[in-house]
Amino acid sequence: MAYSTRQLIIDAYYVSGVVGPDYEFTSGNDIDYGLSVLNDFITIKGADINHIPYYTVLDGNFVIGQEIYFFENLVEVESMTFFLRNPAQTSQSSIRFEMREQTREEYFAYPRAEHINTLPLSWHLERVTNGSNIYVYFLPNEPYRFQLVGKFALNRTSLNQDLTTVYDEWYRRYLKYGLAIWLCNFRTVTPSQELVKIFNEMSQKMIDLSPKDFTLRKQSYFSRSIGGVTWGDVNYSKMWRGST
Repeated sequence: MAYSTRQLIIDAYYVSGVVGPDYEFTSGNDIDYGLSVLNDFITIKGADINHIPYYTVLDGNFVIGQEIYFFENLVEVESMTFFLRNPAQTSQSSIRFEMREQTREEYFAYPRAEHINTLPLSWHLERVTNGSNIYVYFLPNEPYRFQLVGKFALNRTSLNQDLTTVYDEWYRRYLKYGLAIWLCNFRTVTPSQELVKIFNEMSQKMIDLSPKDFTLRKQSYFSRSIGGVTWGDVNYSKMWRGST
């Protein structure tokens, strides 16, 4: 069953207590105002990665010699990998390799050799206007396929959009109660304690739903602890070895 943005706004008005249960939305002003507030709410939540419930898997290809890649609406990267084709088998056979995240200081301040085209073994994310830039090092020497797992900011909605095609039911309820509280705040109406309690509980569940993976694991590019990758692979970038 379809559930439009317009219906969510009307439900939020009733839940908020800003209007009574018998109120009729005969004018478009209340709905338009509600849409504006809802999109503000969605935009602000897009800045808080804990309240973006969905991870997205994105595939692409690196560009030879290119360091910086822009991704629209990207706000967080959980993991990044690249793929090498196995030359000993078919073109469909590939091997996935992990890329290591670097902090801002590690990426921009630590000593390193520059302008080397080889395996893109590490990455760093910087938020920019309307998305994020991902920096990779070393510079790719081939158009390797990569896979990124991350969170993207939520898109603004339109009045007649069917929200069932965009969000799960529980997230539509979260938007409804969040919008209700914001309508109260903008109309200088104190939201009920029950409304605040419900919204806070839903917000906490949102954080628990898709927590960031804080697993720690040591690795070194000067040893064979990550599947045979060594400093020598800078010059031998095919990274395919026969059995030993």
